[in-house]
Amino acid sequence: MEEAAVKAHYKVCDRLKLEKKQQGMCRRDPGVAETLMEAISMSALECQYQFRFERWNCTLEGRYRASLLKRGFKETAFLYAISSAGLTHAMAKACSAGRMERCTCDEAPDLENREAWQWGGCGDNLKYSNKFVKEFLGRKPNKDLRARVDFHNNLVGMKVIKAGVETTCKCHGVSGSCTVRTCWRQLSPFHEIGKQLKQKYETSLKVGSTTNEATGEGDISPPKKSIPGHSDQIPRTTDLVYIDDSPSFCLMSRYSPGTSGRKCYKDKNCDSICCGRGHNTQSRVVTRPCQCQVRWCCYVECKQCTQREEVYTCKD
Repeated sequence: MEEAAVKAHYKVCDRLKLEKKQQGMCRRDPGVAETLMEAISMSALECQYQFRFERWNCTLEGRYRASLLKRGFKETAFLYAISSAGLTHAMAKACSAGRMERCTCDEAPDLENREAWQWGGCGDNLKYSNKFVKEFLGRKPNKDLRARVDFHNNLVGMKVIKAGVETTCKCHGVSGSCTVRTCWRQLSPFHEIGKQLKQKYETSLKVGSTTNEATGEGDISPPKKSIPGHSDQIPRTTDLVYIDDSPSFCLMSRYSPGTSGRKCYKDKNCDSICCGRGHNTQSRVVTRPCQCQVRWCCYVECKQCTQREEVYTCKD
């Protein structure tokens, strides 16, 4: 049975189509494959949630995803950041949940006044997670601008996770007094991480490449030519960066299915999503639970209300 479990684990690692080093890391701990699958799913769902009202709604079917990842758009920058953040988050949680052989809870407190605290609970192991993800994603490249931009955006995702770590405490003592506190570290909910990365996407910076005279290595810098609408701001380590201007995503292309037929919200995003083509309006009758009341014991009683609603979709 154990041998069958190992084979099944290896099969999942193979199915993920990882690079040779990544595949080795996947195979060495039975919990890694499951965590990778969870991270991929969590990151994709969060991307779709954050972009649900926009022209690019994070459509990641095979051919669209592959085309996007070949270019250095700001959408690509978000994908790299949300993916590295998802893996960092999922791995830290997997450690504290006991699903990994090589890590457990965060057992190394580095907190002020820790003498007054009793370390307890089960903290999310960000230390192990960061080490794993950095090794999994590889070292910083020297010369290729696109590879350096991808590496930079990966680190942005990890930094947002780190910045969101909170210390949770519970009090213990007679009559609720706080003579002893049990404390542990917890990561922010992933929705909060997605929200922060979306804000970074909105303020992302277009960059070019310069050569560091001291080391001979390439550096990320503002573009050489002044671009209308773009600042010459030097990107910080917490900024998302990109090198290619994005397409409009209005019409079907290799990057997205376009916005024809997309549902929109009147007075909110129809003008933007429909790209000036206008929208169709359909009226339909829906029935939903309403006027719900909680009944003792243990159930909710609702009436059924019928109402007419209008649905707006972008014209072709």
